Amino acid sequence: MPAENLLGGKEQSAGDLERVLQQASLAKCAEMVGGAQRVLEMAVDYAKQRVQFNRPIGSFQAIQHHCANMLIDLDCSRYLTYYAAWMQSEGIPCEKEIAMAKAFTSDAYINITTLGQQIHGGTGLIKEHDMQIYFRRAKASALSLGNATFQRKMVARQMGL
Repeated sequence: MPAENLLGGKEQSAGDLERVLQQASLAKCAEMVGGAQRVLEMAVDYAKQRVQFNRPIGSFQAIQHHCANMLIDLDCSRYLTYYAAWMQSEGIPCEKEIAMAKAFTSDAYINITTLGQQIHGGTGLIKEHDMQIYFRRAKASALSLGNATFQRKMVARQMGL
């Protein structure tokens, strides 16, 4: 692209692009938090309804621990995303916080959907069930706008490492 087609100078354009990418990363984090919330809701509902050995599978300790781990990952993702969004809305520099939110939320969304599929068993893998859609979205979202490894490198760079 010819230099005369740029709005502002090269340095300004790079800064504008960086801000847009940060906003897109925050939006992706919010989308992942929403998807993870829905996966948790589906898993808890299923655990309450599915009966095995004459009792709901939600009464088994392993299922309870899966649901608890899902909630912990979800709430941490939500906090990191909301905090970074608040900082950005206040005009506070937040490149590190956005990278932290994207790295953690990417991993957490994959973990949450994996546990959701385990709770659902074979039902969570079939095309007719929504769980597989969330799992595929989690994998795709984790890669978009920089995967968790890329985001961790950004956090390290912001720490001066």
